[in-house]
Amino acid sequence: MTLAERRGTRTGTSHGPVLLHPARAAYLCSGALAVVATTVAVLSLTLPSLLSGVEAAKGSLRGTALVMVCVAVPVLVVAMSLTARGSARGLVVWLGAAAYLLYQAVLFCFATPLNTLFLLYVAYLGLALWSLVTVLHAADLPAFGARLAPSMAVRWITGFALVLVLLNAGAWLVRIVPAVFSRNPASLLEGTGLLTNPVFVQDLAVWLPLLAAAALAGRRRASWGLLVTGAMLAMFVLEGIGVATDQWFGSRADPASGIASSSMVPVFAAVALIVAVPLACYLRNVDRDPHAAEGDDRDASSSR
Repeated sequence: MTLAERRGTRTGTSHGPVLLHPARAAYLCSGALAVVATTVAVLSLTLPSLLSGVEAAKGSLRGTALVMVCVAVPVLVVAMSLTARGSARGLVVWLGAAAYLLYQAVLFCFATPLNTLFLLYVAYLGLALWSLVTVLHAADLPAFGARLAPSMAVRWITGFALVLVLLNAGAWLVRIVPAVFSRNPASLLEGTGLLTNPVFVQDLAVWLPLLAAAALAGRRRASWGLLVTGAMLAMFVLEGIGVATDQWFGSRADPASGIASSSMVPVFAAVALIVAVPLACYLRNVDRDPHAAEGDDRDASSSR
């Protein structure tokens, strides 16, 4: 019996050996993240006078806050609970929810005019970042890989992820390139009240390259690549829900604004549904009994 198996037996996990060890720092960081992210979201919703900036941006922020408190944080907490019981699916969704919350933390820190909640935003950002770091550091990748079904449609799922990278990058670059090479590069930010766009920055510098690298590694069935690919599909589903909601709130706050449009609500809702398809296919092939294949092999050997 391996060390992971002994730990899983001691903790009485229902899905198999534990996938995080040591896990205390990961649970502490993500538990604190859930509390601080909820506080940030609730204050943004109930005390709108704390926010400043253009009306559409403030409306969008409130929409993001609503998704955080009603969807992302509950998903995070449930996923942590499932992971504690040995669920590999829980681990994937935990990482995806933490990544979504980190994405929003960057926007709270860098796309929200300075206000009295600034230090809370900084704490939120730090906890989101270190939640991801501690979970990834503690993840038992061989144990996770053993929980993936051989029948998983790896090439289709990772191919979808690569297409998602290309489409997202293309959507941003088709807007960025003409603007930055024009006489007025700042026209890219017109109506936003921002000095730069942290969505473009983090997508093109961090998230899309990470998903591309993970998907390419996942095509070779590398455990880390499949773990990160699944987590980022979960993140994109949450992001689709979040953007659809913040577009609705932003357009309601200022219907004439060019930075939020009610016409984009069904578009991003559709994005969330489309990405949910490969995510569901992925999750159906996770949490395979790591001993099932061994039993099948023994049965086949004895029959021979």
